[in-house]
Amino acid sequence: MALVTPHGGGGLKPLLLEGEALRAELKRARGLPKVRVSSREKGDLIMLGIGGFTPLDGFMTHADWQGVCDGMRLANGLFWPIPITLSTDKASAGAFHTGDDIALVDPDNGGILATMTVTEKYAINKAHECAMVYKTIDLEHPGVRMVMEQGEVNLAGPVKVLSTGGFPEKYGELFLTPAQTRALFESLGWSKVAAFQTRNPMHRSHEYLAKVAIEVCDGVLVHSLLGNLKPGDIPAEVRTRAIRVLMDKYFVRQTVVQAGYPLDMRYAGPREALLHALFRQNYGCSHLIVGRDHAGVGSYYGPFDAHHIFDQIPKGALETQPLKIDWTFWCYRCGGMASARTCPHDDQDRLLLSGTKLRKMLSDGAEVPAEFSRSEVLEILQQYYRSLSASEKVEVKLVGHSAR
Repeated sequence: MALVTPHGGGGLKPLLLEGEALRAELKRARGLPKVRVSSREKGDLIMLGIGGFTPLDGFMTHADWQGVCDGMRLANGLFWPIPITLSTDKASAGAFHTGDDIALVDPDNGGILATMTVTEKYAINKAHECAMVYKTIDLEHPGVRMVMEQGEVNLAGPVKVLSTGGFPEKYGELFLTPAQTRALFESLGWSKVAAFQTRNPMHRSHEYLAKVAIEVCDGVLVHSLLGNLKPGDIPAEVRTRAIRVLMDKYFVRQTVVQAGYPLDMRYAGPREALLHALFRQNYGCSHLIVGRDHAGVGSYYGPFDAHHIFDQIPKGALETQPLKIDWTFWCYRCGGMASARTCPHDDQDRLLLSGTKLRKMLSDGAEVPAEFSRSEVLEILQQYYRSLSASEKVEVKLVGHSAR
């Protein structure tokens, strides 16, 4: 059997230039008007560059934005659940016209990330986007705040990506493109591959989810978010080190692959679960593990809203399908990991596991039960928390209660 087809039905569509074409475009870009992108837009650009957002050719038009917000479809009818847009302030947008080429620069160091031909400039109703995508306009929601703080003018147009933004240099072999994961899966003889999305270290519940998937698939891609998170979350370099030791100690060789991808979290709950499935299709994954509160934050979404949304999209919208798994926990009476579908016992017999609970225990210096997390993982995480300043630990406690 072959791997799933990239989204849109064709091949991968990476927009990253190479060789002489890259050198020539970089030289040309130095003389173009510059627009500094946000951290979220930088991640989106890199995903466009490596083919993660196949088959998009750049940032969305107003018609695309409207269609995605209201019906999860681009103007051409292709399924897409979350707007991929670029914004800037009015003054910057007023300095150039449609048809102009601009250079998009890194928010961290000012390096040139891409060039873009501006085909449209438009304003959006930000509150409408938030209400449709995030199901709230509450500014306490980190994704809503991200949208409401973006520039007043959106810019649409095709891009030529010129940089991977330092991710390969920082993360080495962990940073794999869709073409690379597909080649790796094929070399392992995998065709049925489950993606495990994570922005947290893997505790025992996550380990259980991945092993359930291994039972029914050829293997699992543990796919860590490498972009920005909200304050209080554990940095990618710490998370991925903890995941590596878990894989080395507690998984059968050649049943699991660890990699990372360059996006920031949007915390869009159900809609983000659909985006996670869409770009995992480009990475070659036939399934996405969807557990409790996938991509959620606080209490903005029901614990299984991300399960239900896959039943609400048109048949055939995505090749990658969800592996829906109920709330998982350690049951003392069962003597092991279980889920609400397999364990008949009451809450008093269950140790309920969550990333929020683990972060709070680590920040407080509390003893973490062995049933919660593997000792080798805890050692890495405890070392990280010991290195935090007192003010950083306070920040973790302040934000930890509102995020899962």
